[in-house]
Amino acid sequence: MKLTAVFEPAEEGGYICWLEEMPGVQSQGETLEEARANLTDAAQLAIEYLREKSRQERSPQSLCESLELPAA
Repeated sequence: MKLTAVFEPAEEGGYICWLEEMPGVQSQGETLEEARANLTDAAQLAIEYLREKSRQERSPQSLCESLELPAA
């Protein structure tokens, strides 16, 4: 699966960026390279947070398995 990163020039310089598929995952950077790296970090942190939250909320009887999504 690939996600769509959107980069827009910021008025004060640099870029703001977000993932179309993950509302709330946003970042910024002075260069496109820095913005990409920061957005990758933000996405990884969001996934880690959601994974931990799920672990705390699910029952001990839950069945868990990996799921790979095909390219759209």
